[in-house]
Amino acid sequence: MARVKAADAKREALLHKDSNSIPKGSEAAIVERMAAHMKAMMRELNLDLADHNLQDTPRRVAEMYLEMFHGLREGSQPKVTSFPNDGGYHHMVIEREIAFYSMCAHHFVPFYGHAHIGYIPESRIVGLSKLPRILEFYAKRPQLQERLTEQVAEFLWTKLKPQGVMVVIEARHLCVEMRGVKKPGALTTTSALRGCFAEREVREEFLALLRREAAW
Repeated sequence: MARVKAADAKREALLHKDSNSIPKGSEAAIVERMAAHMKAMMRELNLDLADHNLQDTPRRVAEMYLEMFHGLREGSQPKVTSFPNDGGYHHMVIEREIAFYSMCAHHFVPFYGHAHIGYIPESRIVGLSKLPRILEFYAKRPQLQERLTEQVAEFLWTKLKPQGVMVVIEARHLCVEMRGVKKPGALTTTSALRGCFAEREVREEFLALLRREAAW
């Protein structure tokens, strides 16, 4: 029992890590403080702050980060309404090629790519538009691809209680392409699974469907 409670607590922490930490109504003050810090960094780089191209850069950068990290804002968690599975559908539902953009927690530079999300319903189903919303919520914060993949899978597993969930994310990281090893085009793939997707046959069906060419 203690082990189950510890696992539940770990999953709950994963879902809420870094979430909803910017209170509503504080945006203007946050922009001002962030802009001041950005201006200090620019001074350290010996940039000419009188240059008309740079004069408004601190504020623009502050506003950009607030936009890029909107998944941290209070109340930004998507309202995911599920519906009874009245049709008794118990086969795979997959949404492929969901584009996303996020920011690397290690270097604050972008990583971006596509997510493929699949689940097998039990008693509840969810509208397909909600899957990109869940991905967007967790992507819009300082993030790791591994954690992003797990958070999307855990959210669906917890909210829908389906037979299984699988998430695959493929992404390019500018921290790999622009700095360090400087390897343009390197692709990172991560996966997370729950429930019946641990079974090889189910997992292989999901991966085979990902490989299929679109019919249009």
